[in-house]
Amino acid sequence: MPGGVNSPVRAFQSVHDEPFYVRRGKGAYLYDVDENCYLDYVASWGAIILGHADDGVVNEAKQAIEDGTSYGACHPYEIEMAKLIAGAFPSIELVRLTSSGTEATMSAIRLARGFTGKSGVIKFRGCYHGHLDSLLVKAGSGLATFGIPDSKGILPDLAKYTFIAEFNNIESVRAIAEGNQDIACVIVEPVMGNMGVVLPENGFLKGLEMICRDRGILLIFDEVITGFRVAYGGAQHIYSIRPDITCLGKVIGGGFPIGAFGGRKEIMEYLAPLGAVYQAGTLSGNPVAVRAGIYVLTYLKEHPEAYAMMRERVDALKGTMLEIARREGVPYRVNSITGMFTGFFAEQDVHDYGSASVANRMIYERFFKRMLEEGIFFAPSPFEASFVTLSHGDKEMTKTVEACERVFKGLMP
Repeated sequence: MPGGVNSPVRAFQSVHDEPFYVRRGKGAYLYDVDENCYLDYVASWGAIILGHADDGVVNEAKQAIEDGTSYGACHPYEIEMAKLIAGAFPSIELVRLTSSGTEATMSAIRLARGFTGKSGVIKFRGCYHGHLDSLLVKAGSGLATFGIPDSKGILPDLAKYTFIAEFNNIESVRAIAEGNQDIACVIVEPVMGNMGVVLPENGFLKGLEMICRDRGILLIFDEVITGFRVAYGGAQHIYSIRPDITCLGKVIGGGFPIGAFGGRKEIMEYLAPLGAVYQAGTLSGNPVAVRAGIYVLTYLKEHPEAYAMMRERVDALKGTMLEIARREGVPYRVNSITGMFTGFFAEQDVHDYGSASVANRMIYERFFKRMLEEGIFFAPSPFEASFVTLSHGDKEMTKTVEACERVFKGLMP
């Protein structure tokens, strides 16, 4: 395997370390092949929300496997999943399941171009939307980790249709839209998670929505991370925005590979077999992933208090970590929203890619390694979000705080 991994950030290169290999996970913990135990704040990059190997998810998956792992044909659980998604997201009238978040964003972009008859895409510096050619331009996540602004292998003829705006800077979007009549869509993480958590400032998302409505541009929300993570109806519920197309993934599969995109009926009906925009997938709507996801979404629907609990855990941890950092003279900022947070070793608040990129990577590397020695696993990159699950309880919060008390001492060079 190139680099010994199947996804680049797992290689631990940005923290100059060797990756551990996981044998199993349970609840809030991972256990490696040497049976070292780690309190896990990566949570499969946000895909795990109930906890690793949740008994209910495992039992549902076992039952699904006994009925067959893949059909290549329709099954009723697809309909149940579609109803759950549409019920949670008023902006989604029709939904198409895929096998990954990258497939979802790729398909959403193609659909937007087919519906509008336009070619251009506006994205935001530091936003990562999967490894689609057109969107690996000024991307965050792994590309930011390795300091690669673009990926080799992307044709200039494709990249020229991608326009880069600045998150939380509505004027940068307006300037592009006013200067180009060929913009099909704007795609954005409503809450950034792929350069660390960055929240939209007051009015930014509303301004984005207004520009799109005024100019016939489709607004695509990439809620692969935030969908069902920050609220049952995603970030668009929190900020009262109604995008034209929404991309989902991670949580909706219960830990299995899945993705989805959906939106207004008139747009989604441009997809084959109803329309001329082609999209397909052998494992789309895989019955095991769908049934596991249905279990998770149903649990979250029936337990709305779960979101309050995750928010309280994150807020308490954030406050304590900031206090420890202040006491030890460590420049530290924490951005957070329900169930997810990022700690930046920075002198100033982080509100866009520019302010995130100047955070001190060397201090983060030291923090990462020391926390790992304490048995706590944060992302092996300063440009990622950390996640709490419903398995992160009082014991886990206490363990984290006590580790921070030790780790922050002498953290500065």
